[in-house]
Parts: sequence; C-alpha cells; structure tokens
Amino acid sequence: MHTTKTSRKRFQPKRLAQPSTLTPHQLLQFFLQLLPLKLLRQLSAAHGKRFYHRLFTPLVTLWYLLFQRLNPDHSLEAVLTDAQAGGADRLNRKLSCKLRSNSTGSYSDARQRLPLEFLTSALCLQAQNLSRLSPTTRWKGWVLALLDGSTVRLRPYGNLAQELPPNPNQYPGRAYWCLMRVVVCLCALSGAALDCALGSIHLSEQALACEMMLRCLGQCLFIGDSNFGVFRIVQTARHAGQQVLVRLTKRRARKILGRSLVQGDHAVLWKPSRKDQLQPACSPEPLEGRLLIQSLRRKGFRPLQLCLFTTLPSTADYALMELVRLYGLRWHAELNLRYLKDQMDLAQLDVRSAAMARKEWLAGLLAYNLIRAAQLCAALHQKLDPLALSFSSVRRRLEQWLKDFARTQTPLLDSWAKLLECMARCRLPRRTQARPNEPRAQRHLRSPYKLLYGSRATARRHLKKYASKS
Repeated sequence: MHTTKTSRKRFQPKRLAQPSTLTPHQLLQFFLQLLPLKLLRQLSAAHGKRFYHRLFTPLVTLWYLLFQRLNPDHSLEAVLTDAQAGGADRLNRKLSCKLRSNSTGSYSDARQRLPLEFLTSALCLQAQNLSRLSPTTRWKGWVLALLDGSTVRLRPYGNLAQELPPNPNQYPGRAYWCLMRVVVCLCALSGAALDCALGSIHLSEQALACEMMLRCLGQCLFIGDSNFGVFRIVQTARHAGQQVLVRLTKRRARKILGRSLVQGDHAVLWKPSRKDQLQPACSPEPLEGRLLIQSLRRKGFRPLQLCLFTTLPSTADYALMELVRLYGLRWHAELNLRYLKDQMDLAQLDVRSAAMARKEWLAGLLAYNLIRAAQLCAALHQKLDPLALSFSSVRRRLEQWLKDFARTQTPLLDSWAKLLECMARCRLPRRTQARPNEPRAQRHLRSPYKLLYGSRATARRHLKKYASKS
C-alpha cells in the first residue's frame, strides 16, 4: 500500500486569526505562570499529604517528571545527577546540598506518592492558562478541540498485564506488549494538549472522549473524524453544553438524511438506532443539527465526498465552506500525536505499574505544553502563526533555556528575549514541490536471532533446560 504526504493536505484552511503582539516581559510572566506554585498548592489533590515536607516536594517531583521527558536521558539517575548539580534549587532551597545519597529511591518514592489527580489537575490548569493568553487561540469565541486517540506500548511488568492487557486479537496466544489507550484533546490553533483520558484497550475511544467532554469547563467546538461521528459523542456534547463538528460515514449520513446524498447544507434530526451506544445519564432524545455534504476535487486525486455533522446554527458565521475549511485543521491532531510519540518519546514507556504509566504520559503532556507555550510566545512576539514554527527546533532551544533557568539567580528577561527571537527564526520550510509517494513499509536490519514469542522467563527456562541436556 502506498501513501503520499501531499494527499494529507487535502483541505487547506485559511488563516483564521491574526496574532497580537505582547512584550517579552508579559510573555515571560505568562510562561512562568503556566504551573504557578500558589495555585498548585490549592488543588484538591494536594491537601493532607505529609510527604510535601520532604526533599522532593510535589513541585520538585512534578518538575523532574517534566525534566525526564525533556531530557534525552529519561533515567532516574539522570534526575538525581541534575538535582545534585543544583537543577532544582530555585524550587527547593539548598536541595543539592541536602541530597547526600546516590540512591534514586527517594525520587522513585516521590513519584509513586504523587497523586494522579494532581497531574490531571495541573494539566487542566495549564491548558486554561494557555487558552487565555491570546484571542488567536480561539475561533469566533470557541476553543477548537481536536479529538484523536492512540495506544502506548508497555512491557508486562507488575500489574500492567492485569490493568492494561495486550490486544489478544493481534497475535492470538503470542501477545506480549501491554497497551494503554489514550484519547487526547488538542487545541487546533496552538497545538497544546487541553485534556486527556486514559484506559485499557477494552475501552473505546468514544467512551474516553465522552469522559473529557463531560468534565470540560470552557466553550469548546469538538472536531473529530468518522471514528467520533457517532450518536454517543453528539449526545454527550449536548448534555455538556458543547458543540461538535464530526465527520460521518456515507452510510450513516444517508441514514440520517433519509435519502441519497445531495451536496448542500441540510437540517436533520438524528435519531438513535438500536445499534447505537448511548451515554449513561444523558438524554436519548433525537439530536437537531446540520448535515453538510461537499464534494472536493484536487488535480491528480479522486473526487472526495465529505459528509459532516455539526450542531452549530445555520448562520452566516458558520457557512458550509467555512466549516469544511475548519475541518481541514483536524489533520493537525495526527501531527501532534506524532510529536508526542517521536519528539517526546512517549510511544513506549519503561514503567513497572499502571499508575506510573498514567503519570508518565500526563507528565509528557505537561512537558509538551511547555514547548507549545514557548512556541506561542515566540509567534505572538513576532506576529507569526504558531503552527508555522518547527516544533523540534523550538524544543531544542527551550530545553537549553530551561537548564539555565533552573540554575541562575540573575534576571531572565534578557535571555528570554533572545530565546524568543531565536525561536521565531525556527520556521518550517515552504515546499514548492510535492513529495514523492513513499511505501508504507519498514526495512529491518538482518539479525541471526529468531523472533521471541512469549515471556523472557519462559525463554530462559527453555534455554536452561536445553543447556542441561547438552
């Protein structure tokens, strides 16, 4: 099977907003308030915890969870080395002098004591601050929330096989990797992670998406592909007071319309069928909305008939072609998940419990948002589109600045201004030629060893039994 990267840009939306200008001092104050200490201490998950008086306080532990994702070396020993060198003295005075042991047990225990709710609340707090920075992060007053899901690989250590079991349908009898399903809600205009839901492979992406929609506080317009174009998603959005723009399969669109598909904007009443799953505690009454059908043509490609369903009213502000262009932003969710897995190294987590797997992923989202926030600050300072900057280039420059920030006691405004100018030059190249088609295949290195099936413990016993006979 072949795929082309140029075909991914099938829908090219227009620039939706012009960034405003903020001074470096204002941007620095915003960046430092992404995870303010005062608000973190007021979180409900932080109340009544005695370990807050230890060396690794919750703020220091949270910082080093982010440090592990930003640092190429994710080990606990790298964290201890940085702490002994004074990497967190700004957060906890004289921490480097008090850490006398070379054992990583103190930090490991601190990670386990940190409540999962603390990380979840910190992510929501961070997302709220990001969405309030500039009106450029909104479209007509709405936060454009892109929904997409993926899976994370885990080795079957501890209780992982019980809480996050492998997929038995992929390799029956030979499944090894435990899988954690993740559904992320991402801002379409800034790329930041707004919320996340985690679960086992037995939970559907639609069920996890409904969890996020029910706890969403702001006014969001949820955008999803045909995987989220089901009655349950729209039903939950109506109950939560949110709006949706989802793609439908042609079969579902014909059933809702009641006749053959005709291009245009149609007012419809979506009634649930016997096969549709319903969200508990939500009204099963039919849903009023608009069915948008538009044929898209591009030279060199087959015509595409796009079927969208939205709960937005039929006004001039929400015209058909405007919503079609808006749906074109949905592809950024795929790109952002690729950044999370490749750039933040979250495709596979080396943990030994399901609780730490969830904490590591949430810490990765917090670190990812720091990069997106710095990218947004650089764009606002130079009047650029945030998504026009290179994520990987901004990440490298921010990592170096954070190392200096943690150790220096001098004013940071000058170094921050230089950082903004440096990040503003990290622009993505403008490609004038289409990329060639690439086969969706990978080349493996030749190895004399056969594939390993089952657990390593079983393989060791087999090897020992075979060696004793020889």
